[in-house]
Amino acid sequence: MIEPKKKVIIAVTGSSGTIYAIDLIKKLQKNPNVETHGVFSAWAKKNLQLETDYSLAQLNAMLDYSYNDHDLGAKIASGSFLVDAMVIVPASMKTIASISVGLGDNLISRAADVTLKERRQLIMVPRETPLSTIHLENMTKLSQMGVEMIPPIPAFYNHPETIQDLVSHQTMKLLDALHIHNDSTGRWEGI
Repeated sequence: MIEPKKKVIIAVTGSSGTIYAIDLIKKLQKNPNVETHGVFSAWAKKNLQLETDYSLAQLNAMLDYSYNDHDLGAKIASGSFLVDAMVIVPASMKTIASISVGLGDNLISRAADVTLKERRQLIMVPRETPLSTIHLENMTKLSQMGVEMIPPIPAFYNHPETIQDLVSHQTMKLLDALHIHNDSTGRWEGI
């Protein structure tokens, strides 16, 4: 029997750090056992222009499916559409706040709400510093619901030499959390 593809939603919000989403999308694209569903907020699109040389069209071409953030009728907005996981990378504090109160006013927060209510895996990559008490309370609330918070905090035991080394280490953490095999280098081997 053929194993069905793992379906993963990748949501990109308006925090700085679009490079993390790009790297995850690239690595998932190379995996024939993963089906990707992407959605970009308006500010994510702006950050894509400010922070990278990629166009939205290029990223959408790397995804199996892409959606408009205003399309609350998209299939990822329904619990009857089966997905395995959702990753919000980077996750803005606005999006985290919206999800923590169940606002569901755009496709990203609605898809996250569906992911939570269906008890599916939700991973957030919060990108903000310093963190206020409100930020911490929202993240704690979501964490208590089972959301995995995986902030992009660099490791230095692997002696990164480039920004890409730092980004790749973060992507390794995300792929590990998704239970997707990856041959990333830079894992801790002990001393």
